[in-house]
Amino acid sequence: MPLSHITHFSFLIPGNYDDDDPFAGLERTLQLFERGEELGYHSAWIRQRHLERGVSSAATFLAAASQRTKTIGLGTAVIQLGYENPFRLAEDLATVDVLSRGRLNVGVSVGAPPFAHLIRDYTDLAPEADYSHGRAEKLARALRSEPLSSETEAGNAAGVQLPRIRPVARGLTDRLWYGGGSQNSARWAGQAGFNLLTGNIVSGENTDDFHAAQSALINRFRQEWAHAHTPRVALGRVILPTDSASPATRRRYAEFVAGRNGRTQTAHGPRRTLFLPDIVGTAEEIIRTLAQDPVLPLVSEFRLELPYEFEAEDYRQIIEDFARIVPQLADRRPVLKVAGGH
Repeated sequence: MPLSHITHFSFLIPGNYDDDDPFAGLERTLQLFERGEELGYHSAWIRQRHLERGVSSAATFLAAASQRTKTIGLGTAVIQLGYENPFRLAEDLATVDVLSRGRLNVGVSVGAPPFAHLIRDYTDLAPEADYSHGRAEKLARALRSEPLSSETEAGNAAGVQLPRIRPVARGLTDRLWYGGGSQNSARWAGQAGFNLLTGNIVSGENTDDFHAAQSALINRFRQEWAHAHTPRVALGRVILPTDSASPATRRRYAEFVAGRNGRTQTAHGPRRTLFLPDIVGTAEEIIRTLAQDPVLPLVSEFRLELPYEFEAEDYRQIIEDFARIVPQLADRRPVLKVAGGH
């Protein structure tokens, strides 16, 4: 069983909704987090996207999820820090971590915000701003909640206090993740103490072989690690199980995968971006494919990545079918409820 050595299973969901009824879509996504907890997943992650029909504020969404779940870890992959103020974001994330009783995982990326030209009138984003890894380092420093002065400060309703970023979310800095696809990102994440998120996109540096590039990425990250806590690497794959899907859904999944296979045939752009083919099929077919994945033995955490623009019923079927593939999840379920509803 290619997944037998994995100790942490998670899923990553886009959080789609219709513009005419965003509540319904967000509610269905919260229900999927609840279902993931019932199925025994260790964590559930939400994508954060801007100017799209998806979750634009991961912290706000996960605050709601923290009150709908009890044990499952909650994560965001990834927050684009180019849009964020590290001070204010740290306050939001610390609040969510406290509300969830220490279940939050924070995945981030850096770089100039892609939509800066569209939102210039609403922000103070500037071309000359620092969009480097230093922005992530500022977030980590803010989340440590160290005193900002040795002197107490007055002038607030709570009286004289030592100024520091509050609430204090102890241990959250050990649960910071970086979405890295290049050797430089892996080097920085290891040196800075951020755990590593890697999925089905990497930079092809010195090779056009996706698996070779991703293996080198993980090895570089671990070589650079020099921190007290254990480094974590979470590997993501887009997988569409079909065991309980209808014939029409199976055809739709197969067409979706076939439509994206073209991008996997060559490297793209100046960064030589490489894409891994999605996996679609029965449990037996998925297991055979994963058994041939040379990167899988390098990690102990696995993330099921769900595609954009599928229906909530599709996502539910996918996470339930995948739970059948993973016997480790059955050990975590209070009641075995893979088939059917809640």
